[in-house]
Amino acid sequence: MSTLAGKRFLKMNGAGNEITVLDLRGGKSDVTAQDARRIAAWEPAAFDQLMVIFDPTTEGTDASVRIFNTDGSEAEACGNGTRCVGWALLTDPQMKLAAPDKNAAGQERVRLTIGRRFVWCRRDGETTFTVNMGVPKWNWDEIPLAEPFHDTTGIELQIGPIDDPILSTPSVVSMGNPHAIFWVTDVEAYDLAAIGSLLEFHPIFPERANISLAQVETREHIILRTWERGAGLTKACGSAACAVVVAAARKEMTGRRARVSQRGGDLLIEWRKSDSQVLMTGPVELEHEGVFPPALFEGRADAG
Repeated sequence: MSTLAGKRFLKMNGAGNEITVLDLRGGKSDVTAQDARRIAAWEPAAFDQLMVIFDPTTEGTDASVRIFNTDGSEAEACGNGTRCVGWALLTDPQMKLAAPDKNAAGQERVRLTIGRRFVWCRRDGETTFTVNMGVPKWNWDEIPLAEPFHDTTGIELQIGPIDDPILSTPSVVSMGNPHAIFWVTDVEAYDLAAIGSLLEFHPIFPERANISLAQVETREHIILRTWERGAGLTKACGSAACAVVVAAARKEMTGRRARVSQRGGDLLIEWRKSDSQVLMTGPVELEHEGVFPPALFEGRADAG
């Protein structure tokens, strides 16, 4: 029997981004790609991203986290999911830390390692949290791209006829994961499902990419839609919201602070000039909790 059978989970969302949180601290359980795919296909715990909490692996942190997409692949970053983890470790009766860290202002926060990155998540209100998403990168080999591009505010990539492309010249940014952003006047005027599923696997992106359409309304407001790598169309993508503000500021289309509106809600993104860190503030919501039935990991039809 799978060691995940009977494990408790939280079904949450961060600005509409569907998140499932699983706490595996203090034990020997793990999650495989097949486990993630089965959980994603089981309606009570279906997710865009699965956030799995483990014991800390780095001194000075509270936990380590692995992130799974619906196709079983792992992601390097998920800002909306990280806010949900922050809520769980600071609020949930069965998961919360005994003595959470506090910043200089007295706000509670959790300190996490996600892959090779250190991040913190701060409580701003009962359901509002801020995540430090780290320093963006835009050199072609850091994103990474398959070939050199000197100017990553707009690379040579297009969809449609060469003399009349439907979309072209996306900005590319890494927020720990790769993002390509096409600038448009109306994000609803395109079939993002078709575009995203095609471009996610384009050869220019050796590690695949998140594909976004961005509509700059004002210097303080951007409308965004994203096809998430390994998950498809989602109501929100936190790392894409960070990437679009960085890219827009680099192109001088906005300042370094903007509200990003997605179908699931709004996120406030600030790219700090002092240290280049990107901060993302937004809501979290607990939808329900449950436990995994043994049949789920045996591939049986009676799992749900």
